[in-house]
Amino acid sequence: MYLPKHTSWLNQIECWFSILTRRLLKRGEFTSTFDLSEQILKFIDYFNRTSAKPFLWKFEGFKESK
Repeated sequence: MYLPKHTSWLNQIECWFSILTRRLLKRGEFTSTFDLSEQILKFIDYFNRTSAKPFLWKFEGFKESK
């Protein structure tokens, strides 16, 4: 199966990593990889409670031409 690099889910994950980078990783101080992973998990929990919104897909697929 071929998935082009411009698929919509890639755009969504790029947005998420941008948020994670700006809000946590750039200013964070981490004492170990365990500390880093704990802070990322805490950020995900915080983000899901305060900022996350469901994504409304509007694309209904391509119409088949007969």
